[in-house]
Amino acid sequence: MDNYTFRPWREGDDLELLQLWGDAESSGYDSFRAMFRPDQDSGPWSRTLVAEHQGVAVAAATVYETSLHVQRLWAYIEVAVDHRRQGLGAELFRRLQELASSSPSGVQVLRSKVQEGSAGASFAQAMGLGVIQRSQMVKVASGSVPEVPLRVDSSGQPMQVIENIATGSVELTQKMWEFYSRSHRWDPPAEISLGQVNRLFLSDEAEALGAIVLRDFDSSDDFSGKPPIKAFVVSYRPLEQELPGRQLADDEATEILLGYDFDDVGAREAIMQLLYVLVHQYPVILEVDESMEDLQVMINQLVKMGSAQVLDTTLVVAH
Repeated sequence: MDNYTFRPWREGDDLELLQLWGDAESSGYDSFRAMFRPDQDSGPWSRTLVAEHQGVAVAAATVYETSLHVQRLWAYIEVAVDHRRQGLGAELFRRLQELASSSPSGVQVLRSKVQEGSAGASFAQAMGLGVIQRSQMVKVASGSVPEVPLRVDSSGQPMQVIENIATGSVELTQKMWEFYSRSHRWDPPAEISLGQVNRLFLSDEAEALGAIVLRDFDSSDDFSGKPPIKAFVVSYRPLEQELPGRQLADDEATEILLGYDFDDVGAREAIMQLLYVLVHQYPVILEVDESMEDLQVMINQLVKMGSAQVLDTTLVVAH
């Protein structure tokens, strides 16, 4: 490492490095790049290193805490293509481990995200990081989901209903947190308030655009006299929609989060009922973790039918 010098991140490094790196390989890497910043001791704690070669920044690495998942620290390393396979990434990883030993929480275990089959995945394996979760971004084509009718009773009265719901709803926020907590048992989230849950997943800040729920009259009434939510969908605003007068093209997909009750024996039916309504006119994109067993089973069937397409696969890796 005699050819490299290491220093903390400083303002302006992003512009210099982006000229060398070019576009990120995935949107997930863009999110990590946003965490390159001057060192912070709170809100949350983070450390970022820059590697220079002959006075030019060629790589950066960051380690930081989050308030939602507190059992591990996030870490990310990016090295310019011309400087890979020379031990620079391994040296940055070693230095991140040293920095992690000073985290205020006392947590020192690192985690990261990599694209399956990528150079990053090979590097993570070489550093001793194993896969703890696999996640896929999937596009479901418009008009591709077979109809699963809402159930009615013997007299033809509806036993299920799909309705719009405010993203500020306490009921929806509770269901969101139940789903998130169950789908992240492999990396348990910290206990946070419903207000924080809403801000993270359902607020304008989170770019939540709207929500629909499936209610089931067969289930016991447990919230303010309404049939309980069986499953829900939250849609998120694509960046392009920020433009005045912007409307979705016929083949442009809206990003959604589809949640359901993990203990409901009818979860798969509810998933398909909501998907049918959602893709009747426009395609959607959703993230499916291996931990979301019922959703994964139904999406896999749509992929086999040619109705859905896996856009990419992300691995969460950790010690």
